[in-house]
Amino acid sequence: MRWALNRLALAITSMVALAFLVPLAVATRQIAYDRAISDARQQATSMVTVLGVNSDPFTLTNAVASTAAGSVGRLAVHLPGVDPIGNTHLTGEVVRRAAQDRRAATAHTDDGVAYLQPTVLTDGRTVVVEVFVPDEETRRGVVVAWLALGGLAVVLVGGSTLFADRLGGQLVRATRQLAAASRRLGGGELNKRITPVGPRELRDAASAFNGMADDLRRLLDRERELAADLSHRLRTPLTGLRLDVEAMPPGPIAERMRQACDLLDEELEAIITGARLGSIENRGSQQCDLVDVLADRLAFWSVLAEDQERPWEVVGGNEPVLLPMPAGEMILVVDALLGNVFSHTPDGTAFRVLVSAGGLLVDDAGPGIVDPETAVKRGYSGAGSTGLGLDIVRRAAETVGGRMVIDRSSLGGARIGFLLTL
Repeated sequence: MRWALNRLALAITSMVALAFLVPLAVATRQIAYDRAISDARQQATSMVTVLGVNSDPFTLTNAVASTAAGSVGRLAVHLPGVDPIGNTHLTGEVVRRAAQDRRAATAHTDDGVAYLQPTVLTDGRTVVVEVFVPDEETRRGVVVAWLALGGLAVVLVGGSTLFADRLGGQLVRATRQLAAASRRLGGGELNKRITPVGPRELRDAASAFNGMADDLRRLLDRERELAADLSHRLRTPLTGLRLDVEAMPPGPIAERMRQACDLLDEELEAIITGARLGSIENRGSQQCDLVDVLADRLAFWSVLAEDQERPWEVVGGNEPVLLPMPAGEMILVVDALLGNVFSHTPDGTAFRVLVSAGGLLVDDAGPGIVDPETAVKRGYSGAGSTGLGLDIVRRAAETVGGRMVIDRSSLGGARIGFLLTL
């Protein structure tokens, strides 16, 4: 934008400068020409005065030699029937025509212009005074004036462009500040504010941005409080459920129910804590190990897999895979991927988990996913569920700069992956 403003200012000032300089340059040339002709007219008038007193050829010769033009061979007096006194630069025909017209005139030659001043003597004869003006005299001072005008134009154009650049710099800096603040606000820095600078319109935009950021912060705070309150309200039914589980006789089902209650209690605590502290702003400082989270969750799902007689295996997981996200969110991703197998494939269907530095893949031998595009739509499912599981995986992958994939697995069923960008 700054260079565009500079080019615009340069174009406008250049056109304005040309609009004034071209007429001034022509006028300067004409002024120099008129000045030279005026000097020639003055010298011709002085000779006319001499002719009015004495027209003797000898006297006229001395008078011509005493003038500035005559001393350098640029003045001549044409008497009827007598050779020109002084140096002439014209033909006799041009002089005769001027004598017949009896009015001042100019005649152009190859190297200049001659000023002709006819006058009538007391005896009735017509005498023509010729003053020659060379081309360099008609252009004397023109080049210097043109250079001065050109230099003035350069100074004016350069100054106006520099001034426009300063103004454009302020405009661009204010615009970049507003754009950078918008990107940082979109990235989760809810405390980001900007100081209104620049033109009035940009100051209004900056003020509106600060107001929008304040409103957004208040809305998010209210949403977090609401999430915390709702999560806290779930504690009461969870407590009753835990008491019922504790009353169950020992066994695999009771153990799985206790683990589910513990997990649910941890998730509620994480939701409450994250909502009150603002998890969006603190997310980047937390890390978890994908391998550890997967091992912990497989210990839970393996019990159900044994009950449903599902063959399963884990490939990889020999090295830690650190992710820039809380462990609670990674648990949701793993549970969504594994729960998808148990929810949408019949009992006895095998599955395989592949974990590496590239991410997490879950393959199954079920019927697969017929419409992958529809399956990732939030709140929609073609299998009778809420449709939020895959959306959780997708959003978590985008949070760490990765992506979710849905494909056909080597087992013949679906492959759902949480892939990282390496």
